[in-house]
Amino acid sequence: MSRKVIITCAVTGAIHTPTMSPHLPITPQEIADSAVAAAEAGAAIIHLHARNPETGQPDQTPAAFAGFLPIIKQRSSAVINLTTGGSPWLPVAERVGPAAVYKPEVASMNLGTMNLGLFPMLGRQKEWKFPWEPEMLENSRKLFFKNTFEDIEYALTTLAECGTRFEFECYDTAHLYTLKHFLDRGLVKPPLFIQTVFGLLGGIGAHADDVYHMKRTADRLFGDSYTWSVLGAGRNQMPVAAIAAAMGGNVRVGLEDSLWAGPGCLAETNAEQVRMVRKIIEGLGLEIATPDEAREMLALKGGDKVDF
Repeated sequence: MSRKVIITCAVTGAIHTPTMSPHLPITPQEIADSAVAAAEAGAAIIHLHARNPETGQPDQTPAAFAGFLPIIKQRSSAVINLTTGGSPWLPVAERVGPAAVYKPEVASMNLGTMNLGLFPMLGRQKEWKFPWEPEMLENSRKLFFKNTFEDIEYALTTLAECGTRFEFECYDTAHLYTLKHFLDRGLVKPPLFIQTVFGLLGGIGAHADDVYHMKRTADRLFGDSYTWSVLGAGRNQMPVAAIAAAMGGNVRVGLEDSLWAGPGCLAETNAEQVRMVRKIIEGLGLEIATPDEAREMLALKGGDKVDF
């Protein structure tokens, strides 16, 4: 099992907007189809956000997830991971809402309050399909992604009652120390699934030294009680994945994290990115994990114990 690599695919997210790519899944059917295709391409875990089907605006109401969760479960055995990030501008109770209702096997959990600068993407478009798109990006100059100790504790205790485990998203080494704090208090239990995030403005960079530094810090804090995965934002997606896979890590790809399949070439599907990273993994002599192998590695409760 140690040679198996878990591929997570984050199919739509809340950062990229409809103007940026015509291939970004927006409607419930598009999200479902894209998730199933990514799983068929080799993703063991599917990380999900919801959107308004008319405007593409992120929608963190439980009802917005109802249009695709049953379809994905019916058509795929992939592990479902629901966001509790949702949107940086929502209170934590609303962000945790869908996971609390549907009780997935995995939910994401951001480990710290941080600046999250999306405004550099404003310069990439001259015209926008919807007014909310440039407004959201511009607002990221002055707003921050709030994840206080109280917020984190609320999410941990709320979802622990559901048997949901976490993908702990760590954007800097400080977030690893925050996770260690909650581990020491007994609010989280091993094995930990730690997703280290590279290349977003406001978090750690995406240089190879940054990847090594995060891995060394996690090793020192958590020893063999965690499973490591990485995501690289934008053009950093495949280089960071390659570094981590070579170091024994797991990987996350998807249109939430990057819209690209190469320089100047938009990815047409999430499955395309899954196939790209799978080539890297298998080229290193490694094998990809099936959903059931991922469940075993992460000590998940099983797909039959969710509420969708």
